[in-house]
Amino acid sequence: MDIKRSGARSPETPPADYFHGAVQLDRLMKAPDPARVEVVHVTFAPGARTAWHTHPLGQTLYITSGKGWVQQWGAPVEEVVAGDVIWFPPGEKHWHGATPTDAMTHLAVQEVLDGKAADWLEQVGEAEYRR
Repeated sequence: MDIKRSGARSPETPPADYFHGAVQLDRLMKAPDPARVEVVHVTFAPGARTAWHTHPLGQTLYITSGKGWVQQWGAPVEEVVAGDVIWFPPGEKHWHGATPTDAMTHLAVQEVLDGKAADWLEQVGEAEYRR
């Protein structure tokens, strides 16, 4: 058993190559080998979002507070709120983040394959984000 005590973790600011705006990550768990799951608590300020990306083994988001947007490549933006659960299948290009006026927090659950949980792509441009 491994207990991570409250207050023992420090939130981090993710790389600007992968996110836009004010975002805080709290890596809750990265299971040791041979397990592959990781869980990240992510808080997006209004207007903040991820870049387009994929996950080799998929990703589940559980929205814990606020209001956000999610979009898969080629589909319309979807609004999500606290309590919503979103599944992105392996390899599906997508982004997620807060709306322009509301913060949003989610738990992200994904598995690591060959040392990677995500493949990061281009930023979501402002015009693309607001359409």
